[in-house]
Amino acid sequence: MGIDARVAINLPPLGLNDPTPIQAQSIPSIVAGRDLLGLAQTGTGKTAAFSLPMLTRLLVAGKRPEPGTCRALILAPTRELATQIAQNVEAFAQGTGLRAFRVVGGASINVQIDRLSRGVDVLIATPGRLIDLIERKAIRFDDTSYLVLDEADQMLDIGFIHALRRIAKLLPRNRQTLLFSATMPKLMEELADSYLTDPVRVEANPPGRPA
Repeated sequence: MGIDARVAINLPPLGLNDPTPIQAQSIPSIVAGRDLLGLAQTGTGKTAAFSLPMLTRLLVAGKRPEPGTCRALILAPTRELATQIAQNVEAFAQGTGLRAFRVVGGASINVQIDRLSRGVDVLIATPGRLIDLIERKAIRFDDTSYLVLDEADQMLDIGFIHALRRIAKLLPRNRQTLLFSATMPKLMEELADSYLTDPVRVEANPPGRPA
């Protein structure tokens, strides 16, 4: 499927041998550099669908993050989901040299500022804490090539729309953007139109769910 061998070698020990529908539909397009809108419920394997090709592209690019920057940004609505994504990304990236870091509320912001000062490959964040760090000039996005919005409909429900728009303005226009959501309300369509460029659209529902 185009996943770098340095990443793929970590998958069998994690029990990942065959792709789920969302992974099979998404990974080749993301590896090819396309923007993507994915409609899928929680539990369908979305994290691997966006993480594996993103890690592959970061490895192929072969750069190191500059101090105070991140090469890829993943936004999640809750601390719990951000933690889960970070754990998965770290497991997928084991042995590759790629560094992931999670920033959420409720943890020491000074520790987070110190860690970001050295630069990270993949930053997983909740929008509120990321805005706090932006205001303290702890992170900049000059070299951010990838943006992932996971559970985007939840972020809108929680009221993060203004934070998302503010963050998006700080990222380079020439980037790859991946947006995953369980539903497509009208505001989500507007968000997709403003964030994504000629996206591939994929849909996958778990067994027993109506299409």
